[in-house]
Amino acid sequence: MRPDPAPSAPSVSDVADGAIRSSATTGIVGYRLRRAQLNVFQQFLTAFEQMQLRPAEYSVLVLIDDNPGRKQTEIAEVLGIKRANLVTLVHGLEDRGLVERIPSAADKRANALHLTPAGDAFLARAKAIHDGLEQDIVARLGGPEVREHLLELLDRLS
Repeated sequence: MRPDPAPSAPSVSDVADGAIRSSATTGIVGYRLRRAQLNVFQQFLTAFEQMQLRPAEYSVLVLIDDNPGRKQTEIAEVLGIKRANLVTLVHGLEDRGLVERIPSAADKRANALHLTPAGDAFLARAKAIHDGLEQDIVARLGGPEVREHLLELLDRLS
């Protein structure tokens, strides 16, 4: 059995017309995942530019809304980020009047996180925008069934 021939160098015409062979990278799952993630994040950043909201901040607000009174360490753990990074992020949201830290009744050393009334209103606007982004992504994927299948596949990697 003969070994596969070595890949040929780009021809003069390929170099002249600027073509770049990219299958060695575009065929890598991690590369494609990262490119898709960058695309989705760029859409998010564009949609939320006027609200000055980043993806991590949105995630924190949604988790606090769904779990009022939870400790910062719990939110950090769910998001998979360092506690110190979450403290900085929450501090920024607190400075904007969206989140408040209340000493935990169960553990006075810990802070329970809550949305402020302004945070509730802000998040309602953000969720409406995000719902539109999510609908667009689902449509581009091919519908809800394909979305569910993609989520199942991604769960296998985490």
